[in-house]
Amino acid sequence: MKQILKIEHIEKYYGNKGNITKAIDDISFEVQNGEFIAIMGASGSGKTTLLNCISTIDTVSAGHIFLDNADITEIMEKELARFRRENLGFIFQDFNLLDTLTISENIAMALTINKVPVEEIDPRVKKMAEKLDIVPILDKFPYQVSGGQKQRCACARAMINSPKLILADEPTGALDSHSAQMLLTTIQTMNQEFDATILMVTHDAFTASYAKRILFLKDGHIFTEIIRGEQSRKQLFGKILDVMTLLGGDLSDVR
Repeated sequence: MKQILKIEHIEKYYGNKGNITKAIDDISFEVQNGEFIAIMGASGSGKTTLLNCISTIDTVSAGHIFLDNADITEIMEKELARFRRENLGFIFQDFNLLDTLTISENIAMALTINKVPVEEIDPRVKKMAEKLDIVPILDKFPYQVSGGQKQRCACARAMINSPKLILADEPTGALDSHSAQMLLTTIQTMNQEFDATILMVTHDAFTASYAKRILFLKDGHIFTEIIRGEQSRKQLFGKILDVMTLLGGDLSDVR
């Protein structure tokens, strides 16, 4: 299996010499093409900072991040927007859809920005919509559909350019349990049918149990990891809860 992402001894500091906070403390791991990985940890563990560094929204203080063998920590600032546009897909907790555009237009915008020929846009949007079961809402506006449908639209937008890596930041955070389960099934479809490589930050054990591998962060470093292997999702869920207990996680929030 091809390696798509390599994190090599990265560190991230905030503050000055007299008062330094180490948000990421010497983290290293690799991601293979087609993996679906969840990153868990309590508030302040460094999981969001890690995602921001991988997405180039933030910079590392030390170490290197390689995406498809290219060192993204060396990319010049003026090239970062193009890099993200061509290589990354994003799924945000708050959807980030434009209310003045239809669902179809929101998805198509990602293709337009990448200068995809006009005649290719509609067929690609419809094909993706069929895969993610959102064809009936393509002509609706975001304010006319449910939160779960908005997030599936966001998934389609993230996938439409076939990015090398999809980054999801608490994708179920704004959804009720039924919508969250539907979304997670959609993300699983993206991984299994499109072979999408997904890195998902979550605090929720139920959400993480859909992944194939879970990394647990504590105080800026990797505490441990679980690989699903042949385990059922129910078995994996139980192991996640065990690790959360060791980490001192708040189990009252677990669905």
